[in-house]
Amino acid sequence: MQTVRINALFITLGQLLKEESIIESGGQAKWFLRENTVLVNDEPEDRRGRKLYSDDTVTVTGEGTYVVQSQLETTD
Repeated sequence: MQTVRINALFITLGQLLKEESIIESGGQAKWFLRENTVLVNDEPEDRRGRKLYSDDTVTVTGEGTYVVQSQLETTD
């Protein structure tokens, strides 16, 4: 499992795929998600705009599993 550290409260699924070099450009995200199995927190996901928050897990078939860690602290 790889950790993806972000400097925001969330990252979109498309941004994560690009940041981890699974796709080359954001425009490929829609096609990639249609053609490949991607799970977010063990549920199938095909929306490139899906917001991923700290501790969310993303599993990409053939690539690996990623866990999102936000470096920003939230206050309730």
